[in-house]
Amino acid sequence: MTSRETTGLLPRDHAANAHVGWADRAAVALLAPFTAPFLLKSLRGGAKHEKQRLCRRLDLAPDALPNLGSWKADTGFLHLIVDHILEHRPQRVVEFGCGASSLVIAAALKQVGCPPHLSFDQHADFVDQTRGWLREHGLEAEIRHAALKPIDDDWPGLFYDTGALEDGVELMIIDGPPWTIHPMTRGGAARLFGHLAPGATVLLDDAARPGERLVARRWKKAHPEIDFHLWKGGEKGTLVGRKRG
Repeated sequence: MTSRETTGLLPRDHAANAHVGWADRAAVALLAPFTAPFLLKSLRGGAKHEKQRLCRRLDLAPDALPNLGSWKADTGFLHLIVDHILEHRPQRVVEFGCGASSLVIAAALKQVGCPPHLSFDQHADFVDQTRGWLREHGLEAEIRHAALKPIDDDWPGLFYDTGALEDGVELMIIDGPPWTIHPMTRGGAARLFGHLAPGATVLLDDAARPGERLVARRWKKAHPEIDFHLWKGGEKGTLVGRKRG
């Protein structure tokens, strides 16, 4: 959800917060003490040599990536994304939460000759900044602004108002919205699982946090067609889902 700027422990305020009710705020307050250790761990963002290795893998300049950590994806998660793209060459990739991961995804897809990916973010200024940032590195992506709204009654919190989404998504990367809307707010991505192609992969970042663990439990029960497991690499863990072919 950010590009090159160093980010703090808490996300910025946003107009979407007006949709956040008292029950959502109570859930955030309840889980905050249990989430705090994961937030502190995430400040590291991965070792410096791993960031340098990531740039070498993608033929990026050594200073291409920002200071990782906090709300940015860490190096472990970014390497996992690159590993998947280089191995599976997905033709349709959708990302929720633009920023450092957008640069990495675009570079990896370009390396294997796959089409540019589609990314959504709730901050219009970040969308513009990330588009320009990718252009500076000769990379492409379709990055769209999508407001955060209550989507349905199945999940608390908010999710991206994407509009119509095409079927055949082969890789779905979920790195937003922030947990301060509701610890389970990313669970709303499930409404889009019907657009996944057979054999598609879902990657949910920050999966070691309490809210995302609750999301994983519900997803496993509601979507038996997708095999989920927790990948414990990186600073924050990733839930990996593979839809059966």
